[in-house]
Amino acid sequence: MTELTIPVPDDIQIVAFDLDDTLAASKSPVQPEMAATLRDLLAVRPVCIISGGRYEQFQAQVLDNLPTDADLSRLHLMPTCGTRYLRHIDGAWTQIYAHDLDEADKAAAIASLEKRAKELGVWEPDEKCKGDRIEDRGSQITFSALGQQASVADKHAWDPDMTKRGALRDAVAADVPQLEVRSGGSTSIDITQKGIDKAHGMRALTEQTGIQPENMLFIGDRLQPGGNDYPVYEMGIACHAVEGPQDTIGYVRSLIDGFQKA
Repeated sequence: MTELTIPVPDDIQIVAFDLDDTLAASKSPVQPEMAATLRDLLAVRPVCIISGGRYEQFQAQVLDNLPTDADLSRLHLMPTCGTRYLRHIDGAWTQIYAHDLDEADKAAAIASLEKRAKELGVWEPDEKCKGDRIEDRGSQITFSALGQQASVADKHAWDPDMTKRGALRDAVAADVPQLEVRSGGSTSIDITQKGIDKAHGMRALTEQTGIQPENMLFIGDRLQPGGNDYPVYEMGIACHAVEGPQDTIGYVRSLIDGFQKA
């Protein structure tokens, strides 16, 4: 049973979402019921999606599966934890800004991830990895212990208490103090410019839209301390914790009903 982490304001002007395990299973397309729910929400409120994934992941998981009548002009995309921001303008997705890492910082982050993961025993054998283990996403370096394409079940079973990710995060953070190092999804570590997390993305959303934090609502599955959604809670934005996509659908349907009756 989920509860509101911070009371929802009466005047919600935008609803923001995490992606993996909130709108869809990890690295999987949103299901038709979720796609229809997002379409219906966009008809009554602007929507933001903010996640550690790159734009191509947003496209494959969400954009390619939305109904054709969804109002994309009201959709705000923030890949790689808000280090990039895109809007749908004149029929195409247009990048408004990007905060890319320089090459030296990328190299240092990648070297530390491999070294520390091997020291800590979390560099899994190649045969256990499916897809890229370390990705250069331009504005973010991401380590995925089992590879980007590992099954959802394997990812969830790998580090359920977050101890592996916590140890790796701390070790890498000590190597690259000039960068931000945090736990991402169920098997991942994300590295960006210093001070970049989902709270940074939400502040940027305020700058881009003029909508104040007290008029925002964030929905995510990792709002607990140490989770990659927790920085949004810490900045005081109203938050609702969910346990998966079906939980999200039920809650968002209740929001839509409330918006329509107001």
